[in-house]
Amino acid sequence: MTTPKYHRIMLKLSGEALAAGAGFGIDYDTVLNICKSVRECVEMGVQVGIVVGGGNFWRGRSSGKMDRTRADHMGMLATVINALALADALEALEVPVRVQTAITMQQIAEPYIRNKAVRHFEKGRVVIFGCGTGSPFFSTDTAAALRAAEVDCDIMLKASMVDGVYDKDPKTHPDARRYDTVSFSEVLGKKLSVMDMTAASLCRDNKMPVLVFNLEDPQNITRAVCGDNIGTIVREA
Repeated sequence: MTTPKYHRIMLKLSGEALAAGAGFGIDYDTVLNICKSVRECVEMGVQVGIVVGGGNFWRGRSSGKMDRTRADHMGMLATVINALALADALEALEVPVRVQTAITMQQIAEPYIRNKAVRHFEKGRVVIFGCGTGSPFFSTDTAAALRAAEVDCDIMLKASMVDGVYDKDPKTHPDARRYDTVSFSEVLGKKLSVMDMTAASLCRDNKMPVLVFNLEDPQNITRAVCGDNIGTIVREA
């Protein structure tokens, strides 16, 4: 069995990734394929935390005239739907899993408690963190960075729909150059499209490296954990 490079990881998944080509809702086969790669990581002895977005159901920041706080609360609930879908797929694959939420909903999931999450990791359970940070005006990227720092992860794996970080939008600029490595200071200074600035600052301040890679092939999760040369590593020099 391949030796993993990392012991404890935080995997950040976008909600849109769970919808596959539909753009809305959940494609269960896609969720299952993602979870198969997570299972491989667990079988290698890697401790896995997951933060998932809710954009396949709702985006608070693009809700128009609605009160932003209420819209963000709706987005937090959307992340719980996705967290439960991931938990269901992992359980179908016989992977032990717990869902913890930043907003208490005890009939559905555990409340987020840092020490309890760490104990789950030590027992070989995947922990899925729902409801973002539990506060409005913060993205799930920021939630992933925060949870990764809180539970002492080695790295945050940001699975996206692009294969890394570019100096400009590769969709509109054919000459866009992909970075193999880039610093958080460059990300912040050049406003590169990696994650929101709060998340980038949080990772920089806590010396939390981020690997950005393409989730089109879910096996990239396993490759990332094994240290294969995929995507872009973001870290301070």
